[in-house]
Amino acid sequence: MVVVGVDTGGTFTDFVVLDGERIVVHKELSTPDDPTRAILRGLEALGVHDRLELLVHGSTVATNAVLERKGARTGLLTTAGFRDVLEIGRQNRPRLYDLRQVKPSPLVPREWRLEVRERLDECGRVLVPLNEEDVRQAIGEFRAAGIESVAVCFLFAFANPTHERRAAELLREAGFWVSASHEVLPEYREYERTSTTVLNAYVGPLMGRYLERLASALPPRVVLRVMQSNGGVLNSRTAAREAVRTLLSGPAAGVVGARAVAWSAGFDRVISFDMGGTSTDVCLIDRAPRERSEGTIGDFPVRMPMLDIHTVGAGGGSIAWFDGGGVLRVGPQSAGANPGPAAYGRGGEEPTVTDAAVVLGWLIPDAFLGGAMELERDAARRVVRRIADVLRKSEEEAALGIMEVAEANMEGAIRVVSVGRGEDPREYALVAFGGAGPMVGCRLASKLHIPVVIIPPTPGTLSALGLLTADLLRDYLRTLMVTAESADSPLTSALADLTTQAVRELSQDGISPSDATLQPALDLRYRGQSYELTVPFGGDLRAAIRDFHKLHERLYGYAQVTEPVTVVNVRLRVIVPARRISSEPAATPQPWEPTPIDERSVIFELHGNPVRTRVPRFERAQLGPGAILIGPALVTQYDSTVVIPPGWRGVVDGNENIVLRSREVETRRHTGA
Repeated sequence: MVVVGVDTGGTFTDFVVLDGERIVVHKELSTPDDPTRAILRGLEALGVHDRLELLVHGSTVATNAVLERKGARTGLLTTAGFRDVLEIGRQNRPRLYDLRQVKPSPLVPREWRLEVRERLDECGRVLVPLNEEDVRQAIGEFRAAGIESVAVCFLFAFANPTHERRAAELLREAGFWVSASHEVLPEYREYERTSTTVLNAYVGPLMGRYLERLASALPPRVVLRVMQSNGGVLNSRTAAREAVRTLLSGPAAGVVGARAVAWSAGFDRVISFDMGGTSTDVCLIDRAPRERSEGTIGDFPVRMPMLDIHTVGAGGGSIAWFDGGGVLRVGPQSAGANPGPAAYGRGGEEPTVTDAAVVLGWLIPDAFLGGAMELERDAARRVVRRIADVLRKSEEEAALGIMEVAEANMEGAIRVVSVGRGEDPREYALVAFGGAGPMVGCRLASKLHIPVVIIPPTPGTLSALGLLTADLLRDYLRTLMVTAESADSPLTSALADLTTQAVRELSQDGISPSDATLQPALDLRYRGQSYELTVPFGGDLRAAIRDFHKLHERLYGYAQVTEPVTVVNVRLRVIVPARRISSEPAATPQPWEPTPIDERSVIFELHGNPVRTRVPRFERAQLGPGAILIGPALVTQYDSTVVIPPGWRGVVDGNENIVLRSREVETRRHTGA
């Protein structure tokens, strides 16, 4: 059985092929205008197109459509009097003291937000019946405006979807692509529900066409699955219908892969650090990745289960530039795959992180992508020289400056998911991956006093490997909003309904319910609070409330055990385990010293100044388990380059991960400094 994981990034499209017990990795330059071209080109290059049976895809189609505002022409149909919920939003402001900030315009302008007469109360009882003539009139106005997709979000539809279901039916009969809130997010909070439903309508048609185009280019027997934001995969049919679930598709795959690598290396607590060509994604993993129920994509809130990933616009292709005050900045603008960094020799004229790494000798021109793509050192030096001239520094000093600024952005991201969540990064290891992650992983760890850095066997394609290790996963939810004292009956009924829905959808996918694990959970809060915490529910509500008190105290420093508790939502997660391809922790064999294939001239920083030194270079393929690496050194491989600075040493473990430790950080930990 040939299974392929394909992760589409801003610069490269990564492939991991599982052919029996054999794993093969591959990279192609991305084709942002049509990601399908890079995927098909890679499958042909690997020779697996005609033998493929399962393709698991991490896609940026939905994300890019939102960030670039290139989604479908979308309308909104809502309850009379509530058309401006989408624009009013919440009172929180991104920049509290900025008197000149401009509120981002909504995805649906006011003239395309139409109202119908209908009304339910908070329990779902009908106060005003749905006026179907209003819906038909709205259909005419949407047609006249050239609307392709319509979001339907009625007040309290999560409690009773009857009106929404009928309006959606009429719209679909009229030929519109429809996103109805009771199908996408049957949860209270009008603004977040409306925003999420609109986002789904905005990206759904594009995602649907893209997946249909991809599926039609694959052999008919191929099963196509898509990574979603919660770290699981779902079938392409659901991904097309509920595309909002895929908005963090790519970053989530990397976190799943990092968790598998950490487990194989014997670490439970790690921070995943995924540095690609366009951005860097970080996530804290304490046995399992941290999750959240709400996030933002661009300027828009989206309420969906997602991994707690923080992203910054700093990657290998991030452009170095000077702001109005003459301060050096790096990113978020990126050279992308086309033209890419100047060193790619494809017409790029802006200095990037990759160009700086070439100048410093961290990237070896004739070893990039295993020698399949040679970098142009002179072009890199030419564009970095422009930065050096402004700074009145040498090219090497300017290159180090570019790296320092980029690393500061990444350091801030790691602090957000660790220190910002009440966790000490010194108690975690760093899993550095992505094409550029192993290049700067040790430097970042030193700044954050993280003692261990783990480099996976195939770091540049770990996100694609994560796709193959991700479980088939689906989340269901129902809002209850009842006191704990009166929750037993509605909780039992809602959980039964969600279970029935889950079993039905599993059967539609040809999956036996006996192959799935069902994990109920409750969203609880103290009476009067505005936000809730999620705790597992094993059937004993009192036990769940005790867990809630403990979690509240751990997160916020106190618990109010005598305060009444409200059951806000009941959740059900359905998990169908994927085939396990990651190894169990293995003992590291007898240490041995590998022989470098050559020496290279590399620049490191010493007391703020660039220092050139000759360092040994090893090829990753020659480093079997037990191999000892002492910095400074370079390790080159097809999909990445590992830079081991002075003061770091490592060993290749029994599963071929490079486990690096800082002598300085270890000394500081032991002395308490």
